[in-house]
Amino acid sequence: MRVRYSPLGQQFAHVDSVFEELRALVASGDFTLGKPVQEFEAMFASAIGVKHAIGVGSGTDAIKIPLRALGIGPGDEVITAANTFYATVGAICEVGAKPVFVDCDDTFCIDANQLEQAISPKTKALVPVHLTGDVAEMPRIMDIAKRHKLPIIEDGCQSLLGEYQGRRVGTWGNATAFSMHPLKIINVWGDAGIVVTNDDEMNRRVRLLRNHGLRNRDEMEILGYNSRLDSTQAVVGKWIVRQLPDIVAKRIENAAYFDAGFRTIPQIRVPARRAETKNVYLLYVLFARERDALLKHCIDRGIEAKVHYPIPLHLQDALKYLGYKVGDFPIAERHCREVISFPVDQHLSREEQDYVIETVREFYAGKRQ
Repeated sequence: MRVRYSPLGQQFAHVDSVFEELRALVASGDFTLGKPVQEFEAMFASAIGVKHAIGVGSGTDAIKIPLRALGIGPGDEVITAANTFYATVGAICEVGAKPVFVDCDDTFCIDANQLEQAISPKTKALVPVHLTGDVAEMPRIMDIAKRHKLPIIEDGCQSLLGEYQGRRVGTWGNATAFSMHPLKIINVWGDAGIVVTNDDEMNRRVRLLRNHGLRNRDEMEILGYNSRLDSTQAVVGKWIVRQLPDIVAKRIENAAYFDAGFRTIPQIRVPARRAETKNVYLLYVLFARERDALLKHCIDRGIEAKVHYPIPLHLQDALKYLGYKVGDFPIAERHCREVISFPVDQHLSREEQDYVIETVREFYAGKRQ
């Protein structure tokens, strides 16, 4: 059996209605910040439960532009998680700031217990990352930010509809970034991102910054970027955002089925599932003994397992200038050695899930090539 990782072929198998709306868009010529973008932004804001949603060119830009809107730049420091995806750090560096790392814990989110000691007089913002679909300990992080008078930009790219104590990702910080890259919970036909906020001034500045800083066609208020969400992608976004609750519910259901099966395998450790969070499982990640051999075994048997992520950020060549060394973030480093990811998307069948579980079981039973 083959168990693919990406469900895109199934997700977009029946999209006649999307093509009908795209044909109407082509006839209208409304390609730039047009009506479909406004409609999608309103739908997305409603889905999260916020006042404003602003479409931008990518999830990376959805982190970068709010940082710029806060006036963060060269000489400033921004604290984030040591185990995040490259884009979080790339966005911080793009505005000229220095990323400062804090280790994660076994929820794959930033360790709030270590956060305060990383704050310095140069710290200008916190960027907690809701990695894998789980949610960072936001009440603690908000309390720390309030005491130090620091803004928060949430990186929610992997946790769309995730919650902590019933409060949704996107409703805690000054602004939150989401991505609609093809590997995210919902996606468009290329790159796109969206910023959400309840802050009217943040909304105003982000809208300026995504479109060259233009107040109108002829007046440039500030220097900005060319990072508009395309109308064509907004049409796709409108189609898929309607399915968001069902997609998330199915991922949660599939993760629970996997958890029950993998807990019967002693060499596999299922991460703690916290009662106070709603994990939406962009990634289904486990801790595994003999991880590399298990990964090869699964791939040899047609299962597209992954490792997220094999090299820690602080040891990447591009970030050597930060001066971090082996041992600085031991939990993030351990994760790089132990974690393995399996598909958990809404199109996965029970037969495929059973095959994944049994393939892992046979590996540890010694039934391998």
